[in-house]
Amino acid sequence: MVVDEGWRLDLERWLEPFLTGLSHPARRRMCPLYIAGLIGPGDRKSVQPMAARSGDVGYDQLHHFVAAGVWDSVPLEAALLKEADRLVGDPAGFLVIDDTALPKKGQHSVGVAPQYASSLGKTSNCQSLVSVTLASREVPVMIGLRLFLPESWTGNAERMTRARVPLDRQKALTKPEIGIEEIDRVIASGVRFGCVLADAGYGSSGPFRQALSERGLLWAVGLSRRQNVYPADIGLVFPVAAKGRRRQYHMPDRPPVSAEAMLSGEKWRKISWRRGIKGRLTCLFAARRVRIAEGHKHRMLDNRMQCMPGDEVWLVGERRSTGEQKYYVSNLPVDATLKALAAAIKARWICEQAHQQLKEELGLDHFEGRSWTGLHRHALMTMIAYAFLQSRRLTAAGRKKKSRGPAATAEHAGHQAGDPQPLRPATATALPSL
Repeated sequence: MVVDEGWRLDLERWLEPFLTGLSHPARRRMCPLYIAGLIGPGDRKSVQPMAARSGDVGYDQLHHFVAAGVWDSVPLEAALLKEADRLVGDPAGFLVIDDTALPKKGQHSVGVAPQYASSLGKTSNCQSLVSVTLASREVPVMIGLRLFLPESWTGNAERMTRARVPLDRQKALTKPEIGIEEIDRVIASGVRFGCVLADAGYGSSGPFRQALSERGLLWAVGLSRRQNVYPADIGLVFPVAAKGRRRQYHMPDRPPVSAEAMLSGEKWRKISWRRGIKGRLTCLFAARRVRIAEGHKHRMLDNRMQCMPGDEVWLVGERRSTGEQKYYVSNLPVDATLKALAAAIKARWICEQAHQQLKEELGLDHFEGRSWTGLHRHALMTMIAYAFLQSRRLTAAGRKKKSRGPAATAEHAGHQAGDPQPLRPATATALPSL
């Protein structure tokens, strides 16, 4: 049976802007071979089976390229950002900050440790990567994957040196701090987006939200149901002390309550935010303006500490058909509708589709090396492969739109909004799936 190799020729042409960042001819040859290995057939996408399937390159050459070769990944990262902006950059689009876990055995791979993996819903021995996804029109392109180092690594300099962690990364950073670093990198590149989305692992961090606001960004992020908030119309009074020193600061005229309690008495409305493959997606939502209790702290008369009200924002609650309740906070404009708030919050799901496809189809979690450099280069190659396949999808959708008219556009939107579709064929006899 003849194998259609058209996509390989397309890949060679598409990769030209990336290859200009690799000065050595051998590296310019290895990069397309590695990415083609990730895209092509085969269940395992680690170096050895990819080299064996290729027949054009040896294991040592491919392993050296990704794990030990002396080349700078920054030009390729810049080319990825430029291509992502071309594909889905949009002032009305989203930048999604999340993390994904790569389960591992043993303890020698860089960053591996028992830690909570949100994708698994439990604590597991794994590596945890902070991810950055650019998305618009329900089409995601992954543009950043950065390893989080837990305390068992940052507290052991010898261990980090063995794993070749760069000196400037041998420091303790929280996932929200890594997320802000990545956002700054994206902003500096000129990539277009309108709103930052994140789950409660990031949104419950006051410094993370404040950093977003300081950068003039719109955001809609998850929040713990236990987070204390004040109503937006909270009053500040200057109580007169019955004895002792005069009070120096104003105090809220009411105590804060949890986010869950704040919305318990609100009217919950059924909102549909998009169409899925089985029809409209709906949930119950409620929202009200609040001020989060995250200002400076004061000691109260009963000796407890109380945070002052922060900036005014939207508090949004979601009640799912399973009975699960989620809470979010957003600085979208005061005139934003409940439907607009719900649509922004639920747009975060797109990064989970990208995580799934990067792992299941492009081998993100198949890298078997132990070094910082090797892991990040492998992750970069998977993101470039993913961007290539999304480029083909969008090109095909454009042709379909021209040939079939408006009905095809609606069909394509429904396809993107449903369950993730395969990015590649199950056999070697077809082009990468579009």
